[in-house]
Amino acid sequence: MESYIQNLFAERIGGKNFGKEEVIYKFEKIKRAKLEAMRKYPDVELIDMGVGEPDEMADPRVIEVLCREAKKYENRGYADNGIQELKDAVPEYMEKVYGVKGIDPVNEVIHSIGSKSALAYIAAVFINPGDITLTTVPGYPITATHTRWYGGKVYNLPLLEENNFLPDLESIPDDVRRKAKILYLNYPNNPTGAQATVEFYREVVDFAQDNNIIVVQDAAYGPLTYGSEPLSFLSIEGAKEVGVEIHSFSKAFNMTGWRLAFLVGNELIIKGFATVKDNFDSGQFIPIQKAGIYCLKHPEITERIRKKYERRLRKMVRIFRELGFDAKMPGGTFYLYLKAPKGTRDGKVFRNAEEFSEYLIREKLISTVPWDDAGSYIRVAACFPAFKDGKVSEEEEDRILEEVKNRLSDVEFIF
Repeated sequence: MESYIQNLFAERIGGKNFGKEEVIYKFEKIKRAKLEAMRKYPDVELIDMGVGEPDEMADPRVIEVLCREAKKYENRGYADNGIQELKDAVPEYMEKVYGVKGIDPVNEVIHSIGSKSALAYIAAVFINPGDITLTTVPGYPITATHTRWYGGKVYNLPLLEENNFLPDLESIPDDVRRKAKILYLNYPNNPTGAQATVEFYREVVDFAQDNNIIVVQDAAYGPLTYGSEPLSFLSIEGAKEVGVEIHSFSKAFNMTGWRLAFLVGNELIIKGFATVKDNFDSGQFIPIQKAGIYCLKHPEITERIRKKYERRLRKMVRIFRELGFDAKMPGGTFYLYLKAPKGTRDGKVFRNAEEFSEYLIREKLISTVPWDDAGSYIRVAACFPAFKDGKVSEEEEDRILEEVKNRLSDVEFIF
């Protein structure tokens, strides 16, 4: 007998058909392919270059702050919309790392339990049925998902190599512009690794002002840049009038599981966000916020992390170029974005990136993430674990990368 509960699920997650659909999502397919490969080759090391989170723990000094603050009686309670000390640390950090001045720590900053929550809440702040969110693809889908959940619609802006993986704002039809409320951006970009430019951000500010649209710039990988200084959307004149930027501690400070981020920018957007947030959560644990303050005061922690990724990415670019891929150093993040081959010289055919990624897992025990949203590419991460005696080891890093090269050297790919 089927439970009556089956008929009560909200339409936004499938309604009566919730749990019955046979849709297998990308990351579940990857997980299954990994398990199958490990069963087939139990004695072969699976090299996981698909993981999108840091391989190291947070800095020991940050952990010490957490431990010390967790022992304090006054830190046991609800944080609600955040402690003022964390907000006070943001303007100095934004000026030191990004050159952004004039941030009001009281009205233009708020913390979030990670950037994922922030991207979900922002739809609740602005989206009514029929409203449109403009979002780049490929990319992180959270704001788009929640836009649909509130009855809104999503208009995708493809990130194409010929446009340096920046969206073409001029291509957006007038009827879409009239209904659009949010423009979601993510630079440095996951998965393409592209970095925005000052010229592009100026175009974004003008576009937002001309069309009455708010900008949500997801800077999760903000300080992880190569070949240029970190660039904040808020460094552009007029940016604070149209949008906010979200900064995460996850990638910059190896704190993925700690769940801490902050929004900075337009006062009205921050105020609306605070109202919604106050009805969703009671704030992040105060000792975690205290640890975050330490991070903001010590951006040199990120510089050490950035140098490690840059070293690895340069090695990866060299190896993949030797294997025939058109690999280029990214502007930021810790990813390479590689065009998937169409097949191999010995007759294998890949209709898309997903098929190529599954081939790499099943036949070569190398895990990557496929993206087929705007061309067929794979994302290869530089945050793979490479430890020796409990410490990050460049020797182990070289061994893993050489193993990748060896496994793929007997294959001639066709592009």
